[in-house]
Amino acid sequence: MSTWHVYRGDGSVADTPISELPAPPPWRTFAGEGSTTRPSDDGGEGRRRVGAAPSRPRVPDPAEVSLVNAAIHLRRPLLLTGQPGTGKSSLAYLIARELGLGPVLRWPITSRMTMTQGLFLYDAIARVQSAAHDGDSDIGDFIHLGPLGTALLPADLPRVLLIDELDKGDIDLPNDLLNVFEEGEYEIPELVRYAKRQSEVTVLTEDKGHQATVRNGIVRCREFPIVIITSNGEREFPPAFLRRCLRLRIENPNPQQLGVMVTAHFGGKDLIDTSRLISEFLDRSGQVGGLAADQLLNAVHLATHLATSGAYTPDEEWKDLLTAIWHPLTEPR
Repeated sequence: MSTWHVYRGDGSVADTPISELPAPPPWRTFAGEGSTTRPSDDGGEGRRRVGAAPSRPRVPDPAEVSLVNAAIHLRRPLLLTGQPGTGKSSLAYLIARELGLGPVLRWPITSRMTMTQGLFLYDAIARVQSAAHDGDSDIGDFIHLGPLGTALLPADLPRVLLIDELDKGDIDLPNDLLNVFEEGEYEIPELVRYAKRQSEVTVLTEDKGHQATVRNGIVRCREFPIVIITSNGEREFPPAFLRRCLRLRIENPNPQQLGVMVTAHFGGKDLIDTSRLISEFLDRSGQVGGLAADQLLNAVHLATHLATSGAYTPDEEWKDLLTAIWHPLTEPR
């Protein structure tokens, strides 16, 4: 494949997975062996995140589309910044859906999260208890690959990995990720030690009901995953980490983009005046220093329900309800 536009950002849904990706730079090739299968269905997660396939094309942002394609061509993570609720995480689901790459592997970051937790978990206590009860146990039954670990499994096509709100994590976490991003591989120490006894071990993965084979305790990707990292700007990242990422700031959606988003979730039914509601939402957003797009969706859902139920709501009561739904996202100083 030689085309630049691997991803077009039009909100389309692939009937079949993309056949292949453009060749990577020579310094971003990986040599993982074997091939891991992935689920074909995300269980409705994509629809929940970005709505059904829109009745009219999603309006693509040129800068967003260009940076996504650059990240795919260069095999580099894409770091998204912007206010909460601007649709940063939804980009991962749009990419996976358009390219047919299966469910997004989401790694939500908390203050106590470590890189090892993203790679794998080894339940040594459960294994000891099982061995005491049954006399023997398969070590693979007690190793569970996390989102990052699953994304790095060797496969013909990459997975989409969403590292959500990295700025909430420990200050050392971005630096800890550098080697994994650079090498596209990691070791599971318990399996490295076990390799003399058994070179291939089947372990659990982040995909429910799916397993993967790990050889000699090393997981090495063949196609670097499409990594989307989000940050709400709560702190800066170290230069060494930023050097390995492409960066894109997601701005607040404009009226047209909000209208497309509402249509994607609710269809084109003329039950309520969505244009007026969007205008009121934007006015309120300007007054309180910014609102999240899902706060608009909450209002549209309630307005649609009231319109279809036949219930009468006085204007003042509706305005008070909107004020409560469209509450500020930050505490007043």
